[in-house]
Amino acid sequence: MATPSPTTFSQPFNFFKDVRRTTLKTSTIFGPKLKSGEIEHTHLRLLTFFKTGPRLELKASKEPPGLTQQLDNSRLESLAETENVCDFFEDLKHRFLRFKKRKFKENLEHFQNLAQGQAPKFMIIACADSRVCPSNILGFQPGEAFVVRNIANLVPTFESGPSETNAALEFAVNALKVENILVIGHSRCGGIRALMSMQDEEDSSSFIRSWVVVGNNARLITKSAASNLSFDQQCRHCEKESVYHSLSNLLTYPWIEEKVARGELFVHGGYYDFVECTFEKWTMDYEGGNLQKNSRFAVKNQFYWC
Repeated sequence: MATPSPTTFSQPFNFFKDVRRTTLKTSTIFGPKLKSGEIEHTHLRLLTFFKTGPRLELKASKEPPGLTQQLDNSRLESLAETENVCDFFEDLKHRFLRFKKRKFKENLEHFQNLAQGQAPKFMIIACADSRVCPSNILGFQPGEAFVVRNIANLVPTFESGPSETNAALEFAVNALKVENILVIGHSRCGGIRALMSMQDEEDSSSFIRSWVVVGNNARLITKSAASNLSFDQQCRHCEKESVYHSLSNLLTYPWIEEKVARGELFVHGGYYDFVECTFEKWTMDYEGGNLQKNSRFAVKNQFYWC
Protein backbone atom coordinates (compact mmCIF):
# COMPACT_ATOMS: atom_id res chain seq x y z
CA MET A 1 0.00 0.00 0.00
CA ALA A 2 1.33 3.43 -0.87
CA THR A 3 2.28 5.67 2.01
CA PRO A 4 0.36 8.91 2.01
CA SER A 5 2.53 11.92 1.37
CA PRO A 6 2.76 14.61 4.07
CA THR A 7 0.85 17.04 1.92
CA THR A 8 -2.21 14.75 2.07
CA PHE A 9 -2.87 15.76 5.68
CA SER A 10 -1.53 19.29 5.57
CA GLN A 11 -4.56 20.80 3.84
CA PRO A 12 -7.16 20.10 6.58
CA PHE A 13 -4.83 21.53 9.25
CA ASN A 14 -4.17 24.59 7.15
CA PHE A 15 -7.93 24.92 6.70
CA PHE A 16 -8.55 25.00 10.44
CA LYS A 17 -5.77 27.51 10.92
CA ASP A 18 -7.47 29.69 8.35
CA VAL A 19 -10.77 29.24 10.14
CA ARG A 20 -9.17 30.17 13.48
CA ARG A 21 -7.61 33.31 11.97
CA THR A 22 -10.88 34.26 10.26
CA THR A 23 -12.84 33.71 13.48
CA LEU A 24 -10.47 35.91 15.49
CA LYS A 25 -10.62 38.62 12.83
CA THR A 26 -14.36 38.70 12.36
CA SER A 27 -15.45 38.26 15.98
CA THR A 28 -14.99 41.99 16.61
CA ILE A 29 -17.14 42.84 13.59
CA PHE A 30 -20.23 40.80 14.47
CA GLY A 31 -20.13 41.32 18.23
CA PRO A 32 -17.94 41.02 21.36
CA LYS A 33 -14.84 38.89 21.16
CA LEU A 34 -15.51 35.19 21.70
CA LYS A 35 -13.83 33.41 24.55
CA SER A 36 -11.13 30.90 23.64
CA GLY A 37 -13.33 28.01 24.78
CA GLU A 38 -16.05 29.06 22.34
CA ILE A 39 -13.56 29.15 19.46
CA GLU A 40 -12.23 25.70 20.29
CA HIS A 41 -15.80 24.42 20.58
CA THR A 42 -16.42 25.68 17.03
CA HIS A 43 -13.31 23.86 15.81
CA LEU A 44 -14.45 20.69 17.54
CA ARG A 45 -17.80 20.80 15.74
CA LEU A 46 -15.99 21.27 12.40
CA LEU A 47 -13.70 18.32 13.13
CA THR A 48 -16.69 16.21 14.11
CA PHE A 49 -18.38 17.11 10.83
CA PHE A 50 -15.37 16.04 8.77
CA LYS A 51 -15.04 12.82 10.73
CA THR A 52 -18.69 11.85 10.44
CA GLY A 53 -19.18 13.11 6.90
CA PRO A 54 -17.84 10.02 5.10
CA ARG A 55 -19.98 7.73 7.23
CA LEU A 56 -23.07 9.76 6.41
CA GLU A 57 -22.23 9.61 2.74
CA LEU A 58 -21.67 5.86 2.91
CA LYS A 59 -25.01 5.32 4.65
CA ALA A 60 -26.81 7.27 1.96
CA SER A 61 -25.13 5.25 -0.74
CA LYS A 62 -26.42 2.04 0.81
CA GLU A 63 -30.12 2.97 0.40
CA PRO A 64 -32.00 0.51 -1.83
CA PRO A 65 -31.76 1.60 -5.49
CA GLY A 66 -35.53 1.18 -5.84
CA LEU A 67 -36.17 3.83 -3.19
CA THR A 68 -33.79 6.22 -4.95
CA GLN A 69 -35.63 5.60 -8.22
CA GLN A 70 -39.00 6.25 -6.53
CA LEU A 71 -37.71 9.54 -5.12
CA ASP A 72 -36.39 10.53 -8.55
CA ASN A 73 -39.74 9.67 -10.14
CA SER A 74 -41.60 11.65 -7.48
CA ARG A 75 -39.39 14.67 -8.14
CA LEU A 76 -39.98 14.37 -11.88
CA GLU A 77 -43.75 14.08 -11.37
CA SER A 78 -43.70 17.08 -9.04
CA LEU A 79 -41.76 19.11 -11.60
CA ALA A 80 -44.17 18.05 -14.34
CA GLU A 81 -47.17 19.07 -12.23
CA THR A 82 -45.55 22.43 -11.48
CA GLU A 83 -44.92 22.98 -15.18
CA ASN A 84 -48.53 22.07 -15.99
CA VAL A 85 -49.81 24.56 -13.41
CA CYS A 86 -47.49 27.22 -14.79
CA ASP A 87 -48.69 26.48 -18.33
CA PHE A 88 -52.31 26.75 -17.19
CA PHE A 89 -51.78 30.13 -15.55
CA GLU A 90 -49.82 31.27 -18.57
CA ASP A 91 -52.92 30.41 -20.62
CA LEU A 92 -55.11 32.32 -18.14
CA LYS A 93 -52.81 35.32 -18.49
CA HIS A 94 -53.30 35.34 -22.26
CA ARG A 95 -57.07 34.99 -21.82
CA PHE A 96 -57.10 37.98 -19.49
CA LEU A 97 -54.98 40.09 -21.82
CA ARG A 98 -57.26 39.11 -24.72
CA PHE A 99 -60.27 40.23 -22.63
CA LYS A 100 -58.53 43.50 -21.80
CA LYS A 101 -57.71 44.21 -25.44
CA ARG A 102 -60.93 43.05 -27.13
CA LYS A 103 -63.58 43.88 -24.53
CA PHE A 104 -62.32 46.20 -21.82
CA LYS A 105 -60.51 48.71 -23.99
CA GLU A 106 -63.09 48.59 -26.78
CA ASN A 107 -65.87 49.30 -24.24
CA LEU A 108 -63.88 51.53 -21.94
CA GLU A 109 -66.71 53.96 -21.20
CA HIS A 110 -69.01 51.11 -20.14
CA PHE A 111 -66.43 49.67 -17.76
CA GLN A 112 -65.66 53.11 -16.35
CA ASN A 113 -69.35 53.50 -15.56
CA LEU A 114 -69.39 50.08 -13.90
CA ALA A 115 -66.47 51.18 -11.76
CA GLN A 116 -68.76 53.77 -10.21
CA GLY A 117 -71.48 51.28 -9.27
CA GLN A 118 -73.73 48.45 -10.46
CA ALA A 119 -77.43 48.33 -11.27
CA PRO A 120 -78.18 44.83 -12.64
CA LYS A 121 -81.73 43.94 -13.63
CA PHE A 122 -81.27 40.23 -12.90
CA MET A 123 -80.24 38.12 -9.97
CA ILE A 124 -79.26 34.59 -10.99
CA ILE A 125 -79.18 31.63 -8.62
CA ALA A 126 -77.34 28.82 -10.37
CA CYS A 127 -75.44 25.65 -9.55
CA ALA A 128 -71.72 25.72 -8.84
CA ASP A 129 -71.26 22.97 -11.47
CA SER A 130 -68.41 23.95 -13.79
CA ARG A 131 -70.50 23.02 -16.87
CA VAL A 132 -73.32 25.49 -16.30
CA CYS A 133 -71.85 29.00 -16.13
CA PRO A 134 -74.93 31.26 -16.55
CA SER A 135 -72.98 34.10 -18.16
CA ASN A 136 -71.65 31.71 -20.77
CA ILE A 137 -75.01 30.04 -21.43
CA LEU A 138 -77.24 33.12 -21.44
CA GLY A 139 -74.69 35.70 -22.56
CA PHE A 140 -74.82 38.02 -19.56
CA GLN A 141 -72.31 40.83 -19.86
CA PRO A 142 -70.53 42.55 -16.94
CA GLY A 143 -73.04 44.60 -14.97
CA GLU A 144 -76.16 42.77 -16.23
CA ALA A 145 -76.59 40.02 -13.62
CA PHE A 146 -75.82 39.59 -9.95
CA VAL A 147 -74.93 35.90 -9.69
CA VAL A 148 -74.80 33.53 -6.73
CA ARG A 149 -73.88 29.89 -7.26
CA ASN A 150 -74.22 27.03 -4.81
CA ILE A 151 -74.57 23.26 -4.77
CA ALA A 152 -77.76 22.33 -6.69
CA ASN A 153 -78.95 25.97 -7.05
CA LEU A 154 -81.03 25.71 -3.86
CA VAL A 155 -82.78 28.53 -1.99
CA PRO A 156 -83.28 27.98 1.74
CA THR A 157 -86.36 29.36 3.50
CA PHE A 158 -86.32 32.63 5.39
CA GLU A 159 -86.67 30.69 8.64
CA SER A 160 -83.56 28.60 7.92
CA GLY A 161 -81.26 31.34 9.14
CA PRO A 162 -78.21 33.02 7.61
CA SER A 163 -76.42 31.57 4.61
CA GLU A 164 -74.43 32.95 1.69
CA THR A 165 -77.47 32.55 -0.58
CA ASN A 166 -79.96 34.54 1.47
CA ALA A 167 -77.30 37.16 2.20
CA ALA A 168 -76.95 37.57 -1.55
CA LEU A 169 -80.74 37.72 -1.90
CA GLU A 170 -80.97 40.49 0.68
CA PHE A 171 -78.29 42.53 -1.04
CA ALA A 172 -79.63 42.01 -4.56
CA VAL A 173 -83.28 42.75 -3.71
CA ASN A 174 -82.93 45.50 -1.10
CA ALA A 175 -79.73 47.24 -2.15
CA LEU A 176 -79.38 46.65 -5.88
CA LYS A 177 -83.15 46.66 -6.51
CA VAL A 178 -83.03 43.85 -9.08
CA GLU A 179 -86.26 43.36 -11.00
CA ASN A 180 -85.93 39.64 -11.75
CA ILE A 181 -84.73 36.57 -9.87
CA LEU A 182 -83.98 33.56 -12.06
CA VAL A 183 -83.27 30.16 -10.46
CA ILE A 184 -81.59 27.82 -12.95
CA GLY A 185 -81.52 24.03 -12.55
CA HIS A 186 -79.63 21.74 -14.90
CA SER A 187 -79.24 18.19 -16.14
CA ARG A 188 -77.05 15.58 -14.43
CA CYS A 189 -76.75 17.66 -11.26
CA GLY A 190 -74.48 16.00 -8.70
CA GLY A 191 -76.09 17.94 -5.85
CA ILE A 192 -79.57 16.65 -6.73
CA ARG A 193 -78.17 13.14 -7.07
CA ALA A 194 -76.76 13.47 -3.54
CA LEU A 195 -80.16 14.70 -2.36
CA MET A 196 -81.99 11.77 -3.96
CA SER A 197 -79.43 9.31 -2.52
CA MET A 198 -79.78 10.71 0.97
CA GLN A 199 -80.95 8.34 3.71
CA ASP A 200 -82.81 9.67 6.73
CA GLU A 201 -80.44 7.96 9.16
CA GLU A 202 -77.27 9.33 7.55
CA ASP A 203 -74.64 11.19 9.56
CA SER A 204 -75.69 14.84 9.61
CA SER A 205 -72.09 16.04 10.01
CA SER A 206 -71.60 16.01 6.23
CA PHE A 207 -71.50 19.54 4.82
CA ILE A 208 -73.06 18.36 1.58
CA ARG A 209 -75.94 16.60 3.33
CA SER A 210 -76.51 19.58 5.62
CA TRP A 211 -76.91 21.77 2.53
CA VAL A 212 -78.86 19.60 0.08
CA VAL A 213 -81.43 18.77 2.77
CA VAL A 214 -82.74 22.27 1.93
CA GLY A 215 -84.39 20.56 -1.07
CA ASN A 216 -85.88 17.68 0.92
CA ASN A 217 -89.47 18.58 0.04
CA ALA A 218 -88.59 18.31 -3.66
CA ARG A 219 -87.07 14.89 -2.94
CA LEU A 220 -90.21 13.68 -1.12
CA ILE A 221 -92.47 14.92 -3.92
CA THR A 222 -90.28 13.18 -6.50
CA LYS A 223 -90.21 9.92 -4.55
CA SER A 224 -93.98 10.00 -4.42
CA ALA A 225 -94.71 11.10 -7.98
CA ALA A 226 -91.97 9.20 -9.82
CA SER A 227 -91.51 6.06 -7.74
CA ASN A 228 -92.02 3.85 -10.81
CA LEU A 229 -89.15 5.50 -12.70
CA SER A 230 -85.47 4.59 -12.68
CA PHE A 231 -83.16 6.39 -10.29
CA ASP A 232 -81.66 8.50 -13.10
CA GLN A 233 -85.15 9.52 -14.23
CA GLN A 234 -86.08 10.38 -10.66
CA CYS A 235 -83.03 12.59 -10.42
CA ARG A 236 -84.03 14.42 -13.61
CA HIS A 237 -87.54 14.88 -12.22
CA CYS A 238 -86.12 16.27 -8.99
CA GLU A 239 -83.79 18.65 -10.86
CA LYS A 240 -86.89 20.50 -12.07
CA GLU A 241 -88.95 19.96 -8.92
CA SER A 242 -86.22 21.54 -6.80
CA VAL A 243 -86.43 24.72 -8.90
CA TYR A 244 -90.16 24.97 -8.13
CA HIS A 245 -89.36 24.33 -4.51
CA SER A 246 -86.74 27.11 -4.47
CA LEU A 247 -89.15 29.56 -6.11
CA SER A 248 -91.68 28.81 -3.36
CA ASN A 249 -88.97 29.36 -0.75
CA LEU A 250 -88.24 32.79 -2.20
CA LEU A 251 -91.72 33.92 -1.15
CA THR A 252 -90.96 33.11 2.51
CA TYR A 253 -88.80 36.26 2.55
CA PRO A 254 -91.17 39.14 3.50
CA TRP A 255 -89.32 41.73 1.46
CA ILE A 256 -89.39 39.47 -1.62
CA GLU A 257 -93.07 38.56 -1.35
CA GLU A 258 -93.95 42.23 -0.83
CA LYS A 259 -92.15 43.31 -4.00
CA VAL A 260 -93.58 40.39 -5.99
CA ALA A 261 -97.11 41.30 -4.84
CA ARG A 262 -96.59 44.90 -5.95
CA GLY A 263 -95.23 43.85 -9.34
CA GLU A 264 -91.79 45.31 -8.62
CA LEU A 265 -90.06 41.95 -8.69
CA PHE A 266 -90.61 38.88 -10.85
CA VAL A 267 -89.50 35.35 -10.00
CA HIS A 268 -88.53 32.95 -12.76
CA GLY A 269 -87.42 29.34 -13.07
CA GLY A 270 -85.16 27.82 -15.68
CA TYR A 271 -83.75 24.43 -16.59
CA TYR A 272 -80.66 23.92 -18.75
CA ASP A 273 -80.09 20.53 -20.37
CA PHE A 274 -76.44 20.56 -21.40
CA VAL A 275 -76.72 17.15 -23.06
CA GLU A 276 -79.23 18.35 -25.67
CA CYS A 277 -78.42 22.06 -25.22
CA THR A 278 -82.00 23.15 -24.52
CA PHE A 279 -83.35 25.66 -22.05
CA GLU A 280 -86.77 25.86 -20.39
CA LYS A 281 -87.95 29.09 -18.82
CA TRP A 282 -91.08 29.97 -16.86
CA THR A 283 -92.37 32.74 -14.59
CA MET A 284 -94.22 32.34 -11.31
CA ASP A 285 -97.82 33.50 -11.57
CA TYR A 286 -98.30 35.20 -8.22
CA GLU A 287 -101.91 36.13 -8.89
CA GLY A 288 -103.04 32.73 -10.07
CA GLY A 289 -100.98 30.41 -7.87
CA ASN A 290 -101.81 28.72 -4.61
CA LEU A 291 -99.00 30.08 -2.45
CA GLN A 292 -99.63 28.15 0.72
CA LYS A 293 -96.61 26.50 2.28
CA ASN A 294 -95.17 23.49 0.37
CA SER A 295 -97.68 23.88 -2.48
CA ARG A 296 -97.05 24.14 -6.21
CA PHE A 297 -97.86 27.42 -7.88
CA ALA A 298 -99.16 28.43 -11.27
CA VAL A 299 -96.73 29.52 -13.95
CA LYS A 300 -96.95 31.78 -16.96
CA ASN A 301 -94.76 32.79 -19.88
CA GLN A 302 -93.39 29.29 -20.22
CA PHE A 303 -90.94 28.83 -23.10
CA TYR A 304 -88.75 26.07 -24.46
CA TRP A 305 -85.62 27.16 -26.29
CA CYS A 306 -83.91 24.60 -28.47
